[in-house]
Amino acid sequence: MTYRHLFLIFAVGFVFSVGAQDYPNRPIKIIVPYPPGGVTDIATRFVAVKLGESFGQPVIVENMPAAGGVVGTNRVAKAAPDGYTLMAAFDSFATNPFMYRGVEHDPIKDFAPISLMVRSPQLLVVHHSTGAKTIADLVRLAKDKGDQIAFATPGAGTSSRLSSELFKQMAGVDITLVSYKGGAPALNDLLGGQVSGMIVSMSLVLQHVQQGRLVALGVSSPGRNSILPNVPPIADTFSGFEAQSWSGMIAPIGTPKPIIDKLNQGIVKALQSSEAREKFSSQGVEIVASSPQVFGELITKEGNRWGAVIRRLKISVD
Repeated sequence: MTYRHLFLIFAVGFVFSVGAQDYPNRPIKIIVPYPPGGVTDIATRFVAVKLGESFGQPVIVENMPAAGGVVGTNRVAKAAPDGYTLMAAFDSFATNPFMYRGVEHDPIKDFAPISLMVRSPQLLVVHHSTGAKTIADLVRLAKDKGDQIAFATPGAGTSSRLSSELFKQMAGVDITLVSYKGGAPALNDLLGGQVSGMIVSMSLVLQHVQQGRLVALGVSSPGRNSILPNVPPIADTFSGFEAQSWSGMIAPIGTPKPIIDKLNQGIVKALQSSEAREKFSSQGVEIVASSPQVFGELITKEGNRWGAVIRRLKISVD
């Protein structure tokens, strides 16, 4: 741990020990370093409203999409550790340092976890024009047509990209990956048939599968999902395949523990409400509302796991 981190933890902790008692006494800002409309943005805005009601202070959400979340994350890493600047972290938060240049932060050393809010399995979906009904069909098609088969990803550094790269490697196929600036434009091109498929968070494509507009071939969780019980795990075909999309709340390192605890309690209360269950369960999103420790352990585990995949497959973002 560097001198800077020790100074923040001890000196800043002393300065804010009294202030934490009446926290918050002014508006809180939550940075979402991704485009609007995704599950992270939706979950964050829901939590922000509930925190505002509980705390009696405005909780403002600001989207800052750039460089796969790196720009916004760099900014929050340098923010004052006083509980008034927070960040909603998507799963790529743990892997961006392995892929992007210009990363000025460390996911472990520069941030304090507050809560893992929600998570969702990913779905392998294809457009009807492919004719694929199973993963075996898709693999045969990809081996016949090679790089003529294109898969969309919401961004070059997203978990969707990593899952697609892992699928390519395990299936031994050369599918072309097309990266978009967010899930919405990627989904639009998939629905229009401009690309053949995608591996992406279930919440993004679930309604289109249920309406018959897309064909779900596999789910990224180890077992079947209760919402789509007829869709087999990708791991049934390629043993060991597993990926999860997740979203959580973090703060700059050095934020006093009483503030972290108060934020955690507010987030857990919001997400354990019946309103939250009704809002998210139908979208294939699992509410977690974890402790700071559990979220911190996940960030470390995900960074180690996917970092090894990134190095093995030599994945990078220019």
